[in-house]
Amino acid sequence: MHLLITGAWRSAPDKLKEIEQLGHKVLFLQNEKDKLPCSYADIEGVICNGLFLYHPIEEFTSLKYIQLTSAGYDRVDMDYVRRRGIIINNAHGVYSIPMAEFAVSGVLQLYKKSRFFYENQKSRKWEKNRELLELNGKTVCVIGAGNVGTECAKSFKAFGTEVLGVDLFPRQDEQFDEIYELNELDEVLKFSDIVILTLPLTEQTKHLISSDRLKKMKQGSVLVNIARGQLIEENALVDALKNKLLGAVLDVFEEEPLSETSVFWELNNVIISPHNSFVSERNENRLFDVIFKNLKKGKNMIKQILSQNINIM
Repeated sequence: MHLLITGAWRSAPDKLKEIEQLGHKVLFLQNEKDKLPCSYADIEGVICNGLFLYHPIEEFTSLKYIQLTSAGYDRVDMDYVRRRGIIINNAHGVYSIPMAEFAVSGVLQLYKKSRFFYENQKSRKWEKNRELLELNGKTVCVIGAGNVGTECAKSFKAFGTEVLGVDLFPRQDEQFDEIYELNELDEVLKFSDIVILTLPLTEQTKHLISSDRLKKMKQGSVLVNIARGQLIEENALVDALKNKLLGAVLDVFEEEPLSETSVFWELNNVIISPHNSFVSERNENRLFDVIFKNLKKGKNMIKQILSQNINIM
C-alpha cells in the first residue's frame, strides 16, 4: 500500500522503517497544509489528523485506509468514507488516561481554591480559606460514555463519587453507577455536582449545553469540557458562570486559539488551557501501538480490496 504519513504523528520519522517492514511504501508530509509529495491518486492509505481540512478527500481517488492520530472523527467527511467503503481507525484509547487526569485536576483546582493559594503564595501572604470542598460524595455526570468518558468515570470513582453516564447507547458498565439515555440529560443535570463533556461533536450534539440546559444545572456545580468547544453555547456559559456555576474547566473553545479579548480570560472561576488535556509523555508509545496493530489487522482487508480493484466512483 502507498501510505502517506503526516507530521501529525510526531514520532513518525523514527517509525517509518517499522511501517515499511509491513510491506508498505511510505511517503512523509511534515505539514498537512503543504503540497503532497506525490499525486493524490497514488495514495492508498493515510495516517493523519486534519489532512482533509486542507486537501479534499474526494481527490484521493485510490484511498482505502485512514488512520487518525486523533480520537475524534469530526475532521473527516464520514458520509463520504462510508459511501466509499474506506477503512478508518481513530486513536482509540491513546489519550483517555491523561484527559481523565486533567478533568480530575481541574475540578480539584476549583474545589481546593488553588488560585487563591497561588496568589497568596506570590505575595507571601499567610491566609486560611474555609471554603474548600470535597469530591467525596459528589455526583458526577459524564456526558459521552466512550473510552475517554469511561476513564473519567474510573478516575472520579476513586474519590468516592457517584458517577452517572449519559450516552446515545446506554449499557451496563462497572465504572458507572448508571448510564442514562441522551434524552434524559435534563433530569440528570438537575442533581449533578460536576458535569464532564467527553462526547463527539455532531449536528446532534452542537450546543448540547445550551442556555436552557445551563439553567437546569445544579446551583454551584462545575462544568468540564475536554471534548469540543462547540458543544457549549459560550455566551450563555459566561452568564451562568456569573450567577449559577461554581466554575468551569475549559480545554476547548468554539474558536481556537481563544481570542485575547475573550471574557473567559477575566473570569476567576474558569480554568483555561489551550486544547492541552490530551498531552502525556506516554502518548507516542500508545499511538504507535494502535497504529501498528491497526495496520497489521487491516492488512488482509486492504489486500483484498486492492486485489479486487473495486471501482466505486
